[in-house]
Amino acid sequence: MASWRLLVVLVTVGLPLVCLARYDDSKFGIFIHWGVFSVPSYSCGGVAAEWYWNGLETGAGNGCIQEFHNKTYGPNFKYADFAKGFSAELFDAARWANLFKKSGAKYVVLTSKHHEGFTNWPSPQSWNWNSADVGPGQDNVGLVTEAVRAGGLRMGLYHSLFEWFNPLYVTDRSNNGSTTVYVDTILQPQLHDIVNRYKPEIIWADGDWEMYDTYWKSKEFLAWLYNDSPVRDTVVTNDRWGKDDSCKHGGYWTCTDRYNPGVLQEHKWENCFTIDSRTWGYARNGGIGDYQTIDQLLQELISTVACNGNFLLNVGPTSDGIITPVYEERLLQIGTWLDFNGEAIYATKPWRSQNDTASSVWYTAPKWSNSTAYAIFYAWPAESVLRLTQVVPQSPNMVAQLLGYRGNLAWKLNGNTLAIVLPEIAHLPPLLQVQTAFTIKLVGVQ
Repeated sequence: MASWRLLVVLVTVGLPLVCLARYDDSKFGIFIHWGVFSVPSYSCGGVAAEWYWNGLETGAGNGCIQEFHNKTYGPNFKYADFAKGFSAELFDAARWANLFKKSGAKYVVLTSKHHEGFTNWPSPQSWNWNSADVGPGQDNVGLVTEAVRAGGLRMGLYHSLFEWFNPLYVTDRSNNGSTTVYVDTILQPQLHDIVNRYKPEIIWADGDWEMYDTYWKSKEFLAWLYNDSPVRDTVVTNDRWGKDDSCKHGGYWTCTDRYNPGVLQEHKWENCFTIDSRTWGYARNGGIGDYQTIDQLLQELISTVACNGNFLLNVGPTSDGIITPVYEERLLQIGTWLDFNGEAIYATKPWRSQNDTASSVWYTAPKWSNSTAYAIFYAWPAESVLRLTQVVPQSPNMVAQLLGYRGNLAWKLNGNTLAIVLPEIAHLPPLLQVQTAFTIKLVGVQ
């Protein structure tokens, strides 16, 4: 049986090291939560839209899901009946991929199966509960994978280890994991199937927390993945492979949803974050105040990258396959910002200081240089002078430049404070003027 120590060697020392470096260089990806839950698309009482079925069965959220469901669909309408409404009639995989590329994302992670057990590909283990047999009548995973790769992005697949109401899993759980019928007949065949069919470059596991990795047979799967699978030289994985494994074992660490420690982490990590602050799946009843502003999203992206993380930003398409305008707007806004500032994000490493508390600045550095740093600041400073307390010039020849603006900037060192004179906002390119975060490139720093 494989051990975590051996798997750590495989992930961090062997051939996957190249894959992890490629993943690290990417910095920004798109998460997609799409399934039967996209049909009722309702969130309330702290129950996210993708947890609708769970709320319906358990009464979570003080029964608000049950109340909505009975009022809207009637008490005899079963969750499985929603699958017929998962039509995807307006779905255009190429349009999705084009939007993701314009956002500046370098990889995409799609839900192959969420906790409801419905699969977005024709899984033999999920008869009549998959996107080919019911609903859209198509291989959603295959269509998205093909379009994403045609757009030059890398493709990853999210897969829930458990299924809330699968009777095989419920029985195994009642036996405290002493039986593994669900794992042997459903989970492991499905994991092997998506790897062999679609050859994803990321496997994003979830739904692991109820049972230890010995029940899920995670180590056995990962040993196969990194030694014998068709993606053994190209794949990376996360850390959600069993109860108590998150932030301890696996490839890169996700720890908890929306994880952003705000300080440097030595182990590579990822902040999976939502545009809709309440939910991962699309919620029809969301208001504009539920959506993160572009300022909030950029702050998450910048602080995450500065502390050695990747930023995986979630969108929830509608049941008919549309990424709604508010999601589209946020992604395009990020893409415009990255057009100017991507040099300070992609293929960077943490600098010796992650932030400058005196001026709300976050720092990154290019991997190719030990004497260059990027100072990313959110608000245009008073009198157009940016003051930094963490930067020490190597010599009077240090160069300061504003990304997106031609020419060098004047600067002066006053004690331990570096004062950089910024151009007038009116002199910036029009699209740069309206940005809410800016980057100073510093060449020749200690």
